[in-house]
Amino acid sequence: MKGINIGLIGFGTVGSGVVKILKEKKLLLKEKIGTNIILKRICDKDIHTKRNVSVDKDILTTDPYKIIADPQIDIVIELIGGIQPAKEYIIEALKNGKHVVTANKALLAQEGKEIFSLAKQHKRCIYFEASVGAGIPIIKSIREGLVANRFLSILGILNGTSNFILTRMSEEGCSFKEALKEAKDKGYAEKDPSLDIEGIDTAHKLILLVYLCYGKLFGLNDIYVEGISHISPQDLIYAKEMGLNIKLLAIAKKIKDELEIRIHPTLIPQNHLLSSVRGIFNAIYISGDLVNDLLFYGPGAGQMSAASAVVSDLVDLTQHIKAGLFRPIMDIVEDNTIHRLRKIENIESRYYIRFMAIDKPGVLAKISGLLGKYQISIASVTQKERKKQKFVPIVMITHEAREKNLKEAIYKISKLNVIGEEPVAIRIEEI
Repeated sequence: MKGINIGLIGFGTVGSGVVKILKEKKLLLKEKIGTNIILKRICDKDIHTKRNVSVDKDILTTDPYKIIADPQIDIVIELIGGIQPAKEYIIEALKNGKHVVTANKALLAQEGKEIFSLAKQHKRCIYFEASVGAGIPIIKSIREGLVANRFLSILGILNGTSNFILTRMSEEGCSFKEALKEAKDKGYAEKDPSLDIEGIDTAHKLILLVYLCYGKLFGLNDIYVEGISHISPQDLIYAKEMGLNIKLLAIAKKIKDELEIRIHPTLIPQNHLLSSVRGIFNAIYISGDLVNDLLFYGPGAGQMSAASAVVSDLVDLTQHIKAGLFRPIMDIVEDNTIHRLRKIENIESRYYIRFMAIDKPGVLAKISGLLGKYQISIASVTQKERKKQKFVPIVMITHEAREKNLKEAIYKISKLNVIGEEPVAIRIEEI
């Protein structure tokens, strides 16, 4: 075989990283896989801006169909992101007999059922290692290394921007606004960071991990998503005093015949490995029935990290093509023991609660009385620094309670005339 021809749609940060690897590692890759990976054409709407890698101008085009419709191209890489026109390009590539590699987690989370079904129908593969955790080989590990396992839970720090913000707030005591500005200045946050800080990016990644582990593809509207914009330095400080850290955690847990899927700020013990994940790093903590607990850790973004994952998918596909195999990545077994999603109001957790209350006798009794009315038991309570200000923080840790009961109790407490601002409640994960 002379080589495998590929076409790249999207010559941005990650795309140029892929080209750089294919050029610089050409001989190494050929030695390892026994064939050449030939970059036949690159498409981008801007083919004039200089990149950090040089290419022959003859292979550049602004027309994606010069890749999609080319019968000599075996694999199409989609790295433009977004829903459209990326979906159109991927669908047309599959219909034209191309295998596809993508890093587009939003598209696969939203339109995956149609795309995976079409790939199977046309006996073509769609690989997406770079869509979760960039260079962390989590998808390959789940579908190959852990193939014999039943998965009990997935816990993940899946968004570097949010983790950087929470790390800075915790370590430097700065406000959310200040930490977000620093993230933007360093290039860790987009101009519009809402997908990151509101948990949507994390949700897209968790949807794909759940599909790989449990064979069920849920939608964004099916799961509970809460971001970090309401977290205060105060809460991070109080958490540290109790031996806890706050992380934006992606959680999927199988409990009997139900599956919990949720994303929200979560308190975890400081001595747990996930608690030590700082800055822009990502980590995925998976529990399987055979291997017990595994941690995958590394940079969750970055040009070469993501490009490394794309090239890994390319190499896998070259081996399938050489052997004449069809190995659809999503040909996985659905866990039929899961009958329903557990709604957020039915989950049970311990909680950290902070009230800003008037510093006078009887206030604590009112608060604890209402909590008791809703079957919420208090494990510990601390009244923080007493100052001349009218309201002082009261911090409580509860025993395990039902979410619905907690929300109802907090709503009632927030209406008391002794409470100065909206109470804060953060779930505690026992790991």
